[in-house]
Amino acid sequence: MPCPRRRNRKVPLWFILTLWSAACAPLPPQQEFVLGTFCSVNLYQGGTKRIYREIFSRLRAIEALMSANRPGTEVDRINQNAGLQPVRVHQELLDALDAALGYAELSGGAFDPTVGPLVKLWSIGFPDARVPREAEIRQALEKVGWRDLLVDRQKSTVFLRRSGMALDLGALAKGYAADAAAAIIQKNRLPGAIIDLGGNIFAYGEKPDKDPWRIGIRNPLDIPGPVLGVLTLKNKTVVSSGGYERYLEAGGKRYHHILSTRNGYPVETGLLSVTIIADRSIDGDGLSTAVFALGYERGAPLIESLPAVDAVFVFEDMRVLATSGCADYFSLTHPAYTAAASP
Repeated sequence: MPCPRRRNRKVPLWFILTLWSAACAPLPPQQEFVLGTFCSVNLYQGGTKRIYREIFSRLRAIEALMSANRPGTEVDRINQNAGLQPVRVHQELLDALDAALGYAELSGGAFDPTVGPLVKLWSIGFPDARVPREAEIRQALEKVGWRDLLVDRQKSTVFLRRSGMALDLGALAKGYAADAAAAIIQKNRLPGAIIDLGGNIFAYGEKPDKDPWRIGIRNPLDIPGPVLGVLTLKNKTVVSSGGYERYLEAGGKRYHHILSTRNGYPVETGLLSVTIIADRSIDGDGLSTAVFALGYERGAPLIESLPAVDAVFVFEDMRVLATSGCADYFSLTHPAYTAAASP
């Protein structure tokens, strides 16, 4: 018995195009809780599941090196061996610590990667946060000192010279991670992306329509209305530091998380926030903390001396000042704040 002839079924063109469009449609932004915050990456055109997986795997690997709050990380091992012996670490941590020591020297210690004992004492942002006693603060300060952090490149070791010292890289780990994510995007030749690691923004490349990105600067007082201002830029990182990020309220006073290495208390410089615009996110991260701690009078000249770095300063009296390089791409938009020519 002859086999029945198969019918030549033509697939409708509209069905083929629908499948093609679904396969080629850009994936939505991907988000994951890592590095102690919600991290979001939007690859727009050309983003694939493989690239997203590679980026978030990279972020988790950096957390496994640099977190001071997770047992077993390289930073945790360094802290456990403070005053005892050097610890062999990966090249990436050596690179991050070299950068941290550079910011410490540049800022005269206002940025200090050995601030861990103070951070742990205050625990701002954690359930056990409290205002320490004066004697406790003095004892913690005795264990802070970036010059006692010894990095040996030849042996790939890190040593905290005194017992009780502790690294805390919370002021630059997200910046390091944002740069690592941007390197993956560059390797895959994607035209543009937004990396947002808990407020550390990397505006990579350009928008799909070829225009610059428009990045809003957060209003540090959360007054109803628009963002404080808008930055129009390409291939730049934007990082803000301020007392609004993490704080403790006790006895009718607010204590923020950026601590002075001079007196052990939250720094008081008359600033609400500092936003750094730079080519590298690790620079934005380290410098935003350093300059917020230094204050405008010392911080602004430091930023003006650095190539391809700018800053926007927001004062407690609602004035806003930007360094000279911001003139072409920063616009103050919130009506409650005033652009000022001088502090």
